[in-house]
Amino acid sequence: MVLRWTSAYRARHNRCVGLFFALLLGWFGGMPAWAGDVRAAGVKRDRAAQEAGAGQMTFDFARRPERPDANKVSMRVPAARKAPPLPRIYGDDATRPLVVIDAGHGGHDPGAISSETGLREKDLTLKTVLAIKDRLLKSGRVRVALTRETDKFLILQERYGIARRLGASLFISVHCDSAGNPLAAGATAYTLSEVASDKEAARLAARENRADILAGIDLGDTSTDISSLLIDLAQRETMNRSASFARLLGREAEALIPVKPGFHRMASLMVLKAPDMPSVLFETGYLSNQRDADFINSREGREKIAESVTRATEIFFARRMATR
Repeated sequence: MVLRWTSAYRARHNRCVGLFFALLLGWFGGMPAWAGDVRAAGVKRDRAAQEAGAGQMTFDFARRPERPDANKVSMRVPAARKAPPLPRIYGDDATRPLVVIDAGHGGHDPGAISSETGLREKDLTLKTVLAIKDRLLKSGRVRVALTRETDKFLILQERYGIARRLGASLFISVHCDSAGNPLAAGATAYTLSEVASDKEAARLAARENRADILAGIDLGDTSTDISSLLIDLAQRETMNRSASFARLLGREAEALIPVKPGFHRMASLMVLKAPDMPSVLFETGYLSNQRDADFINSREGREKIAESVTRATEIFFARRMATR
């Protein structure tokens, strides 16, 4: 068995160590081991902290009435992370399907960076999704929302969470790849699978899934009590529809932009794990390849990327309407 020492495990370990030493303090403070009990004194909060959801938790290990303040350990309770506000939906016809486009990375997470030019993934993805939005709206067949329109950071669950809260019919997360080999080039599309389709897909998943772990804090450590069986059943159908869109995107992109052999790949990518919404991660090219980087950084290149997405999207929804 291999144990992965993630920041979440590290935090739990530190809390356990703290509690262990607190119990030792209680022991040496005169509390018999067979008679001692740990009582939470409660959460002491000032008004401002209470409104923010934060507070101070005090654990009282003192049993003797003559020492009411002895052997206490306090820890800060952080404020609950609020869900980000929902973005604007572009397009007036509410009967049209909604496509949510996600610009990868952002804020203090630059993503891949070109060693030659200093181009940052977070900047290029934002420019690209804006081009995709304009082209999709011009087609008049869908509505569009963007997870971010500025340089801000969102954790991975927030990205597809926004799409789910909006009731999106399709989610596309746009990225730029990077590799140690400068000859690696071409666009690829990834859909969800717990087993990576190849070593490169596994490498990409490992890198992208770490976008939530910054400065030693795991921002995406959440739990859910939704039935795993129901999720599995819903996700199987969603994965099939995601793969269908990825194949369409590869077919339409081939004539417009540089694509990598084996365009459609699979990986366990956190941002694609919405169980009820077709989702694709679109790697538009490699910033580590000068030709790809120049293409993505050009207006003409982004227009061709946007045209590829628009054509695939139109066919995808046309097929869905035809089967109803």
